[in-house]
Amino acid sequence: MSHSHAAQPIDIHAHFYPLEYLAVVKAKGAGSGAQYKEVPGKGPSFKVGEIELPPLSPKFYDFDARIAAMDEQGVKVHALSLSLPMTHWADRALAHELAEAYNDAATAACERAPDRLVNLATLPIDHPDLAVREAERMAKEKSTRGFYLPTHVGAKELSDPKFFPVYEAVEALGLHMFLHPSSVLSHERLQHFYLHNLLGNPYETGIAAAHLVFGGVLDRFPKLTWVLPHAGGTFPILYGRLQRGFEKRPELAGREKGPKDYLRHFYYDTITYDPAPLAYLKSLVGADRIMMGSDYCFPIAYEKPVEIVTKHPGFSAEEQSLVLEGNARRLLKLA
Repeated sequence: MSHSHAAQPIDIHAHFYPLEYLAVVKAKGAGSGAQYKEVPGKGPSFKVGEIELPPLSPKFYDFDARIAAMDEQGVKVHALSLSLPMTHWADRALAHELAEAYNDAATAACERAPDRLVNLATLPIDHPDLAVREAERMAKEKSTRGFYLPTHVGAKELSDPKFFPVYEAVEALGLHMFLHPSSVLSHERLQHFYLHNLLGNPYETGIAAAHLVFGGVLDRFPKLTWVLPHAGGTFPILYGRLQRGFEKRPELAGREKGPKDYLRHFYYDTITYDPAPLAYLKSLVGADRIMMGSDYCFPIAYEKPVEIVTKHPGFSAEEQSLVLEGNARRLLKLA
């Protein structure tokens, strides 16, 4: 196999929609505006506001189908995560129930194959008291290796002090935050051509990164690391522009460090869909800040995430090993 020098690739961007979570949406979601349906021959689906989850194939929820897909790709470990719309669309009681349903199902899946699966637990983030409690509950599970958050929560950005107790708790637990877009900016302009994903998601990631930098979150919680999906989205490309604002604009005065200083505070996945942006990202942040991701198993996911790294001309064998496995093993504290 082409990745024999790194026999245990870890996919840090691999989505999981357990049937237990979907069952709660089906039973109780209507009260919070969710429209659930089973699409014949395609699978369960639901819609909340402008967010529509496409019909989910068994690869998203079936244990055996996932392990078989991982084996086919040469991927040793999936870091499981619940993608959009997560839990923050729901009312307080339902958000809590959804988080517990996902987390308990993910924990059970990980216990079936502890050498193949770990969990990035979800939190009822819009209710910080519940989120702290859930973070502390999940941190007791050996399979919990981090927490998964949306890039914003309704009208609130991740720099909102409302969420600081959650960051404080996760930092104290020695775990880290992984981000993923849920609802996107100007969704009404992104309805056609799949642009809500193709453009909306990477812009969301850039906005979240800017809020974390300029909102002082990275200064306030220095031991908490944030992982940006989609290779950082717009953040690595536009950091110079953000840095210029930091240097010139009165709104950004009084900060000691700017975006440039924080490029290496983040980790990034490999999802660029072209070798050139990935080479640029490596030149900017170093191979020790990039981890393999696939976006399993949405339509635009990498079919061969390992080869994206092993066949990239810009990564040495040592760098490939870091990106495929070493960095994720260090960040996720895997033995």
